[in-house]
Amino acid sequence: MNDTPSRLPLNRTAILLLIVALALIWFVPLGWRHLLPSDEGRYAEMAREMFVTGDWITPRYNGYKYFEKPPLQTWLNALTFAWFGIGEWQARLYTALTGFAGVLLVGYTGARVFNAATGVFAAIVLASAPYWNLMGHFNTLDMGLSFWMEVTLCSLLLAQRPNLPANHVRLWMWLCWGSMALAVLSKGLIGVILPGAALVLYTLIARDWAIWKRLYLVSGLIVFFVIATPWFVLVQQRNPEFLNFFFIVQQFQRYLTPEQNRPGPFYYFAAVMLVGFLPWLSVSVQSIRHALRVPRQPNGFSPPMMLIVWSAFIFLFFSASHSKLISYTLPIAPALALLIGMYLPLLKRDEFRRHLAGYAVFFVVAAFGAIFLGRAGDARNPNELYRAFQVWVYVALGVAFALTIVALWINRRSPGSIVGATVAFAAGWVLLGTIAGTGHDVFGRLSSGAPLAPTVRAAMAKLPPDAPFYAVGVLDHTMPFYIGHTMIMVENPDELRFGVTVEPQKWVPTVAEWIQRWNAEPCGLALMTTQRFNDLTAQHVPMQVIAHDSRRVIVEKPGVEKPQQ
Repeated sequence: MNDTPSRLPLNRTAILLLIVALALIWFVPLGWRHLLPSDEGRYAEMAREMFVTGDWITPRYNGYKYFEKPPLQTWLNALTFAWFGIGEWQARLYTALTGFAGVLLVGYTGARVFNAATGVFAAIVLASAPYWNLMGHFNTLDMGLSFWMEVTLCSLLLAQRPNLPANHVRLWMWLCWGSMALAVLSKGLIGVILPGAALVLYTLIARDWAIWKRLYLVSGLIVFFVIATPWFVLVQQRNPEFLNFFFIVQQFQRYLTPEQNRPGPFYYFAAVMLVGFLPWLSVSVQSIRHALRVPRQPNGFSPPMMLIVWSAFIFLFFSASHSKLISYTLPIAPALALLIGMYLPLLKRDEFRRHLAGYAVFFVVAAFGAIFLGRAGDARNPNELYRAFQVWVYVALGVAFALTIVALWINRRSPGSIVGATVAFAAGWVLLGTIAGTGHDVFGRLSSGAPLAPTVRAAMAKLPPDAPFYAVGVLDHTMPFYIGHTMIMVENPDELRFGVTVEPQKWVPTVAEWIQRWNAEPCGLALMTTQRFNDLTAQHVPMQVIAHDSRRVIVEKPGVEKPQQ
């Protein structure tokens, strides 16, 4: 049976203070790091182009049609730029908001579906899980998708509570259907396929056929299609090539074939989940065992079984996929947080003491392991960057270790309650991720190319507005955003292959053809790798370096009379 304490483990004032403290830690550092390639630069640039061009229907990246993903996040990032200006924290704001809202939602759901203690502990678990915390601070699509899938899951759980008035059930289910539509607009059919398949599997495993009578299928489907359909109709009207590429190539071939070149062993996501929920590994197995013993609700629905099926199916789905990225299994995180949140209040003081002591030892071992960072380095990331990052890692581990010791002290002084110790321990992990993540900008500053941007913009200002800017053999994912200018692809379209196929006049297929254009044009700029620059220099191609780092060289056509400003 579910013997989790039902009394609120913290008063409302304490909970409000924790939310405010988390909000400060969560949002303040958003602009302290440069954008990382490729995802952060790509999605920031797509939103910038949408904002400056005013085309809210046809997504473009670096000036080319880009139909790999739906536009919800691009829309919201573009609106953020419109409201707050173009910048790094603005590019991450939507992702951060969805991550933070996900913590609050899992707490609300835990409190309403199970009990107050479960809600508080589930929110603490999700906020401190490195998987959720770190992904909530990067401008990628998976956090937005995971949030809307979390809304889908949580609204389903909230709708299935026994003795709920019919109008309340209907509203929660309409929210469920609407959030699935927003998940589809976030990343495609995966937003409806995964929740739908998980529900079918739950029905078969739990033999809960009655739930289908409470889904409001007809009105729910109307809500779904009213939200999801308009953009697909409009973009197809303007771009007849859209449907085949989006649905066949991106939605099916992506997962069924190795075409995306993102391979990984079947156990790939096991490692991801182990690291992603590292603070709570010692209680994870017990949490699932406890959840399996929780009786069904009077109406026959089993929220714990739904959470387990949801997590297991999504994990296995992506494990079997030919395309694997670390962030793909993020939608599992809220479900796991609820399962762990159900069990944590049941821990005895001695059990939690052993849990904390084990992690204190872990931090000490990790500090010794961090010594090896000082020996790493290569041509792209020199050793001095690793040594600088090493300092941040030591500070992060030191803070986490200190708060774990505080948690041990609280646990010893407050028998019968682990909430204070849990908050201190979780705070250590939140700060560990924040400090180490902020310190990673020693690499991000270089990889972004942002330090070169002022010089490049100054050179662009001296040229005519229509002067071409080429990307020779390489797609730089961050420079277009920082210089506020798209580039003409040369030779290697990279992930813009579809875009150059439908608009071939917008690119240069070979370097030889580019050299001819470069020699004939009165002025221009070009970005390339150092090796490419050396090769072209050996061919006596006229180039004058205006900015460079270890990853890129930016040149202009020399000997040009600049117009007077």
